[in-house]
Amino acid sequence: MKYCLSVVLFFSLAVTAYAQHIIVPDSATWSNIKEGATLQFTISTDDAHKPMFQLEGAKGLGIILDSIGNFSWTPAYTLVDRLEKQKEFSVIVQASWKDGRRVSRTLNFTVHHQNQAPVIEDLPVFYVKQSSANQYQIPNEYVSDPDGDPIIFRSVQSQMPEGAALSSQGLLTWSPSRSQFNALKNNPLTIEFIVQDQPEKAETKGKIRIAQTQLDLPPEMLIVPGDSVITIKEDDRVNLKIYISDPNGDDNIMSVSFISSDGRIEQSSLVQSTPTQAEFTWTPGYYFVQEIEKTKPVNIIFFALDKSNNRVQRKVSIVVKDTENMDEKHKFLYMKYRSSLVQAKALLDILDNNYDVLNKAYRKAKRGKKNRSLVNASLGATTGLSPVVLDTDPSKVVSAVGGTTVLTLGTLEATEVLGKSKNDIMDRLKINVEIRNQLQLEGDNFARKYALKSTRLDEKTFNSDRDKLLPIINNQKLITLELDANKATPNYTVQQMKKTFPDFAEE
Repeated sequence: MKYCLSVVLFFSLAVTAYAQHIIVPDSATWSNIKEGATLQFTISTDDAHKPMFQLEGAKGLGIILDSIGNFSWTPAYTLVDRLEKQKEFSVIVQASWKDGRRVSRTLNFTVHHQNQAPVIEDLPVFYVKQSSANQYQIPNEYVSDPDGDPIIFRSVQSQMPEGAALSSQGLLTWSPSRSQFNALKNNPLTIEFIVQDQPEKAETKGKIRIAQTQLDLPPEMLIVPGDSVITIKEDDRVNLKIYISDPNGDDNIMSVSFISSDGRIEQSSLVQSTPTQAEFTWTPGYYFVQEIEKTKPVNIIFFALDKSNNRVQRKVSIVVKDTENMDEKHKFLYMKYRSSLVQAKALLDILDNNYDVLNKAYRKAKRGKKNRSLVNASLGATTGLSPVVLDTDPSKVVSAVGGTTVLTLGTLEATEVLGKSKNDIMDRLKINVEIRNQLQLEGDNFARKYALKSTRLDEKTFNSDRDKLLPIINNQKLITLELDANKATPNYTVQQMKKTFPDFAEE
């Protein structure tokens, strides 16, 4: 019975030790794929039992792998930049069996950029007038290239009416004769043109419908972006592109302007670059909305007039939200940043000067150690005199007085009698150095950490670190140093500040 069990265990270990492999297509080019092309294959293993497959690291790529190993991927056209040409992608395929075994393999793909042809939407009708220099600029918002390539326009000569011309920038000009204009009355003309991207030269055909204008129609207006309600902050900029066209001919447009519900919006905000194009640019400013209002709505009506006073108008509502003045906030935080470091530098300068003073006093006290002080004696009835020699210096001889003579022999240092104690000076030097080193360290950290404007915006952390300097600047031990508390704080230059704190910011 034990022998059988050993055989089973050995067989189990042998099976476990056998390494399974994930099998993918055996081709040198299978992993090279173009944008927009579909790659499909089946993933398998060299194990007789069918595992379940999973995919990792493919988020956002659009790869599909089902549990039985069917792989499918059509890379999006936006996956590789047109200037990048190709890009590497890696995903991990994992196979797992019911008995707990797992095996994985990394698949590497090279995706090549695939150029797309330009896209042309249905264009507005080109209305022309007889014997007039009609111009039709193909609007940019109707023609685009998905890859962002530069585009040029080309005419199809067989489609162009006599006298018409299309520039490479998409400007169609035509002055129809009387017969041509009359022919448009019952049979509007449709001409084709070509949009070509550069440098790949992929082409797309578009159509422009040309019709006769019989009535004095009002102009047409297009505002981009086309949102009727725009919400901005006080420091945001509103930028609107305005395109105007007139069915009777663009030269029939007389003026473009606007009316605002708020008189603070000046007419200079609208700039008309051409008769058919204008641009509205406006920034409210931090004082546009009162703090108690929170938001302020503004209605603007844009209008265009033709020579017959026909009018077209579009309304745009702008909601302006109250916004914190970041410029003022940055200035305020910088003042706190600078003032803290100025106080720290002022104290450092005072401590440096005080260190020199204490150091001189200490050296003087050490020199006074060799001198001994003697106190004069008062004599009463003297019975005798005898010489006494001091132990420290045999050359020093004094008289000892007997009888009622009172005599004091001292070995005190000169500083103990004439001034302050040497030990007291040493204690003050230690306090001076301790406070200075601590203040220099915290000042350097503070100057470096908040040298950038963005770091100061975290006011909670900024104020917390700033408060760490205050206990040092107001250290209670400073009282023992007897410093001048009435000394004014100097107005340091940036160069002076950087000399003490190298990472100090100028603004």
